[in-house]
Amino acid sequence: MATMYAALLRGVNVGGNRKLPMAELRSLLGEMGYGDVRTYLQSGQAVFSTEQGTEDSIAGDIATEIEKHFGFDVDLLVRDHAYLKAIIDACPFPAADLEPKQLHVTYFSAPVDPTRFTEIDQPAYHPEEFRLGDRALYLYAPDGLGRSKLAEALARPRLTKNLTATTRNWNTVVKLAEMTG
Repeated sequence: MATMYAALLRGVNVGGNRKLPMAELRSLLGEMGYGDVRTYLQSGQAVFSTEQGTEDSIAGDIATEIEKHFGFDVDLLVRDHAYLKAIIDACPFPAADLEPKQLHVTYFSAPVDPTRFTEIDQPAYHPEEFRLGDRALYLYAPDGLGRSKLAEALARPRLTKNLTATTRNWNTVVKLAEMTG
């Protein structure tokens, strides 16, 4: 039986750079043999089904094909429905009581050692907060991501060294779980 996955592409269609039309991405994924292909928004989310591969091997295959067809390298993560649903279920913040722009999830390519973040003085950023989850970081930013000083601190390269990381707002987190369900 086929498993539903979401591909989370990092840094495409942002500011006119690394253009990757979603119709062409859908076509490419279909040509690769994936089924039930759909995309969400223009910022690099696709869902699809397959019976073969692991999250990492599928991500590698898609990245290779994107580079061949579009001429640029893209970091991406692939996650299955069970994982996406577990991220929602494990949210340490009261998501139902918050505006979706206030809550974000950064997905990581591997588990993250919490000691990477010990230099972050969380009380200094109050009321903003973050919590680590399973290959993910939850960020509560009451004024939105664009104004978040904590998000800026969390994005420092040394904190995400040797990891692929990509962030989605809560609407997108929920929608991808629905689309893969």
